[in-house]
Amino acid sequence: MAGSINKVILVGNLGQEPEIRSFQNGARVCNLTLATSESWKDKSTGERKENTQWHKICIFNEGLIKLCESYLHKGSKVYIEGKLETRSYETSAGEKRYATEVVLRPYSGDLQMLDKRENCNNNQPSDNQQAENQVEDQDDFDDEIPF
Repeated sequence: MAGSINKVILVGNLGQEPEIRSFQNGARVCNLTLATSESWKDKSTGERKENTQWHKICIFNEGLIKLCESYLHKGSKVYIEGKLETRSYETSAGEKRYATEVVLRPYSGDLQMLDKRENCNNNQPSDNQQAENQVEDQDDFDDEIPF
C-alpha cells in the first residue's frame, strides 16, 4: 500500500471563462475557477440554505487545455480529478503569499464535461432543461427521515 495519496475529485460549475496563458518556452496553462455548492433545509427556520466553495484549478495538460479552449464556458458543469499543490510567491510589496490549487499535469489528472451535448456550444439551456429545473426548484424535500 502507498504511504500517502494526494487526489482531489470535484464536480461543479465554472465561475468564469477559462483563462489560458502562455509561457516564454511555448508551454501553456489553463486556469479555471470552479464552484461546488451544497444546499439544505434549515430544521429550525424551514428556509433553504446554501454553501458554495470556490476552487482554483491549474491545467498543464495540452490536450485538456485544447478541450477547455474549445468547449468550456462560464457555467459549464465539469468533473475534475487532480492533485492538491501549494505554491508560494512574493507580492510586489515583498510579502510572501501562498496559493493552494488543484493541479492537472500531463498523465495525471482528468477533466470531463458533464453538460448535455446540446449545451456545449451555447450556454443556453434547452426548453426541456428549463422545465426540469423548474420542477427541481418546486420540490421541497424534508430533511427528516420518516423511520
